[in-house]
Amino acid sequence: MSKTNEGNYFEDFQIGQEIIHATPLTVSGADQAFYTALYGSRFAVYSADTFAQSMGLPGAPLEDLLAFHVVFGKTVPDISLNAVANLGYAEGRFLQPVYPGDTLSASSEVIGLKENSNGKTGVVYVRSSGFNQHGEKVMEYTRWVMVNKRDQSAPAPTAFVPHLADAVSGNELVVPNGLHANNYEPARAGSSHFYEDYHIGEKISHVDGMTIEEAEHQMATRLFQNTAKVHFDQHAQKDSRFGRRLIYGGHVISLARALSFNGLGNACMMLAINGGRHVAPTFAGDTIYAWSEILDMHELDDDFGALRVRLVGLKNANPNDHLLKDSQDKYDSSVVLDFDYWALIPKG
Repeated sequence: MSKTNEGNYFEDFQIGQEIIHATPLTVSGADQAFYTALYGSRFAVYSADTFAQSMGLPGAPLEDLLAFHVVFGKTVPDISLNAVANLGYAEGRFLQPVYPGDTLSASSEVIGLKENSNGKTGVVYVRSSGFNQHGEKVMEYTRWVMVNKRDQSAPAPTAFVPHLADAVSGNELVVPNGLHANNYEPARAGSSHFYEDYHIGEKISHVDGMTIEEAEHQMATRLFQNTAKVHFDQHAQKDSRFGRRLIYGGHVISLARALSFNGLGNACMMLAINGGRHVAPTFAGDTIYAWSEILDMHELDDDFGALRVRLVGLKNANPNDHLLKDSQDKYDSSVVLDFDYWALIPKG
């Protein structure tokens, strides 16, 4: 009997299956520093204890997407080690901040299965949750992933595709306990634009770009303990469809979010992930640009509102052109990310 783990294939999953993922991780300020080195994020609440404390927090939390990637990475050996592609996200909520010293663990429930018509792969839908050392849920999200079959002759399970909400309701968004904007300093935050300064339908070009290097995306996936073969094993990937390693989709999300600081600098905390698609593959050497569209707005309390943002990531294309889809609803060839999220922003 083999003592090694080859990961689950499509036929190994069952509706209702509960999976406890291995390797809890205690996160630290070093993780945040490395995350900043990888993506150049400049949101002040994650960067300075003093700024976070002025907003009523005990100190600077870890970037929300850093915590998300850590939890996501826990799920990979059980959910997507044999994946062809991660297809999308929905119903994600950040329920409380994660701080240096917290220990993150994860579990998932299989909520949907559908074999593809080629009989070689199938789509697995999972709802994953991240917890801190106190057993408190810090985040939850749903994703669906295309997974290879081990045996193409294995019978297909009864197909079940779960109904997923188009977006997290504004009333379901969670403002961290104690957070306030009484002493908010826009000059320190790097932006003078508050909730009232944005409007639905507004498009924002983030103008800056970042070229992806092979080494940095490899370090990123190792930081998140993401073991997906398509990101690491060039020897295996030389015979794949693209003949090379794919960039982890979360790497592109974090790059685009970091780029969005220039235009959304006060959209300081991510509250929810409404949906997201990795539209096309990204490779080392590609330069990522981004633009955003304000899809909706929601008042949270006296101090804060929320912006629903469509964040579009492009490779090797001008963000000022706001490229997305053509008249046939087909994505432009430069679009690599279509990501829909809620962000917390102070009122003026």
